Amino acid sequence: MRIDLTETTASTVSAALLQARMRAGSPAMGMVLTFVVVTDEATHDEAMTAARMVSTEHPSRILGVIRGARRGRPRLDAEVSIGQGASGETVLLRLSGELVDHAVSVVTPLLLPDSPVVVWWPADAPHDPAADPLGRLALRRITDAAAASGSRTEVLKRRSRHYTPGDTDLAWTRLTSWRALLAAGLDQHPVRITGATVEATKGNPSAELMAAWLRCRLSVDVALVVSAGPGITRVALHSRHGDIALHRPDGRLADFTIPGEADRPVALQRRETAELLAEELRRLDNDDVYQDAVQVLALSGRTHRRRRGATVPVSESDAAPSRRVVTKTSTRRTTKKATPS
Repeated sequence: MRIDLTETTASTVSAALLQARMRAGSPAMGMVLTFVVVTDEATHDEAMTAARMVSTEHPSRILGVIRGARRGRPRLDAEVSIGQGASGETVLLRLSGELVDHAVSVVTPLLLPDSPVVVWWPADAPHDPAADPLGRLALRRITDAAAASGSRTEVLKRRSRHYTPGDTDLAWTRLTSWRALLAAGLDQHPVRITGATVEATKGNPSAELMAAWLRCRLSVDVALVVSAGPGITRVALHSRHGDIALHRPDGRLADFTIPGEADRPVALQRRETAELLAEELRRLDNDDVYQDAVQVLALSGRTHRRRRGATVPVSESDAAPSRRVVTKTSTRRTTKKATPS
């Protein structure tokens, strides 16, 4: 069922939630978290669709915060629904006028009591999500540098410099299966890695994070090479015995190369946003491996200017990574069951 409210207040929205829940016979105790989606009119349909899909795995109260124009008088319109493609409750909040800058005052009364809060910015997000008023409510804060306007790698680096435990970015989540396969390859063929290469489209934030992770774990130079895409197309770990490499030219299937063994195809499908969000919500503690990677990225202190076919070494002197070897245990979150991205 759905209830539409115009020029309303947070207390009226809360009462409408209770009314809708009683009519639908859907108790709030079945929900495990509050999922706040901060978006705008142009992108809210796609973002809310992804959030509803995620709620089938993680029953939640979804609060969609649509920030409108700051001109005019403060106004709050809301849509409250139970079901309708979501396993839980969905509230769409349209803010305009001065209320746009005070969204936290509307959201706070609608949070599930004694439950974790996760905030997701599907497109442009604050450079310091933890300092944002809505971000301060959250146990986890999810951004997506790949959806940002402007230079995506610069956006990622600015957020890296403001990193706070609990922050994460979907550019990192897209690397889960890449990291798991590379770690498995090194487990099968333990050799000393002398360098690495990451090939991806220009300005790909996942490539920057992959390079930072390899520098952190292996303490080697990493060359970033611009390719035609889609996304990351190749990652290679170099050794005197040959390369441990993943080559994915089509965004779906990759060739997995290990020295001394025949190449084999592996599924490495690029994943939809809902799948990435579902992975992030499976555990709400801090991702220590991501923290190490963004700290290395923040310390690199420069932007890589790349042209197609040109390599830019990212040297060990740019940062001081610890000398650890990539293993399945050191990737921690790569061991989760997930479809390759």
